[in-house]
Amino acid sequence: MSFCHHRRAFLKKSFLTSALLLCGQPAWAGISEPAPATDLLRLYNIHTGEKLAVDLHEILAHKEQTGIDSLNWFLRCHYTNRVHPIDPYTLNYLDVLHQTVGGEREVHIISGYRSPEYNALLCRESGGVARHSLHLEGRALDIRIPGFDLATLRHAALSLQYGGVGYYPASDFVHIDSGRFRQW
Repeated sequence: MSFCHHRRAFLKKSFLTSALLLCGQPAWAGISEPAPATDLLRLYNIHTGEKLAVDLHEILAHKEQTGIDSLNWFLRCHYTNRVHPIDPYTLNYLDVLHQTVGGEREVHIISGYRSPEYNALLCRESGGVARHSLHLEGRALDIRIPGFDLATLRHAALSLQYGGVGYYPASDFVHIDSGRFRQW
């Protein structure tokens, strides 16, 4: 194993241990430890049909512009094709959450960045969309992991106490964002 892999494993375990100590309770109860087998995050955009496999840790740690551009394009507003920078904290949240739940399965993206036009349309058609959504700032993602229990995904996101967590079982997704810690 390379030095980078050992360092990454150490940093992940340190983060998890720190979070556990700060929570004062078994935050990871019932959730498997992050799998060291792969650092690739496999993504599938349900609206565009596109797939992307990335090592978010490497992209964010080294500010790899090509990787960042690929992520921004992948997480663009599917309604307008408008691209917006996705907040690195939101991407880090996704990466840590994915590793927390095992890191093996493909993550389906329901919504990344939303253009103002698309968000306004969703507000008109649905009562559950915020007029000033963090999706408009590239700071939120709606996700699901097929074959993985949605309630467990929500519990894992809440246990991290990293940002906002919305639970939408009827629509089959969990919302995560880099805002203040809150839940709904």
